[in-house]
Amino acid sequence: MGFYEEHVLPRFVDLALSGKEFDRLRARVARELEGETLEVGFGSGRNVPHYPASVTKVIAVDPSTVGRKLAARRVSASSVPVEYVGLDGEALPLEDGSIDHVLTTWTLCTIPDVGRALTEMKRVLRPGGSLHFLEHGRSPDPKVARWQDRLTPLQRRIAGGCHLNRPIDEIVSRSGLRLARLDNFYVRGPKTFGYMFEGVATKQ
Repeated sequence: MGFYEEHVLPRFVDLALSGKEFDRLRARVARELEGETLEVGFGSGRNVPHYPASVTKVIAVDPSTVGRKLAARRVSASSVPVEYVGLDGEALPLEDGSIDHVLTTWTLCTIPDVGRALTEMKRVLRPGGSLHFLEHGRSPDPKVARWQDRLTPLQRRIAGGCHLNRPIDEIVSRSGLRLARLDNFYVRGPKTFGYMFEGVATKQ
């Protein structure tokens, strides 16, 4: 990683995804987690205060060392233990069927081979386990989607590989996980950046 990707971008993302609206969404997507939970794209630990008491341990995957530094205060204040185990969601250093749940928030947009990463998440989930996700992606509004397509090449360069136009529901379904719940909505701000996919997908 270059200086911008390693030192500037994690701080920008931490700030951009902060605030009451995002805290409310984080709490909602995390509320049904329990047992050993894998968080792919742990980042600066913004989800840590929202882990329910039913979570016994969080296993964290993230490539950013600066993200870990930003997360340190939140991790130390948490009653849920957090263990860092890897840098790459496409190659999880975990045993098959060893995880109760997986959490991703604004992560699937940036992983280069997102299909491979989801296959890995499915592999490490126990039967009956589930992926809980909150992601932004392709809008069903053709006008918004056209702008997402136009802006994604620039967005990828300045935002660590982030795609504005990934159809998150389709990508999750192609992994073999079954969509059990899906809600779509816009958050405040430009629609190009703000179409959300919040849901749960289970391993049969």
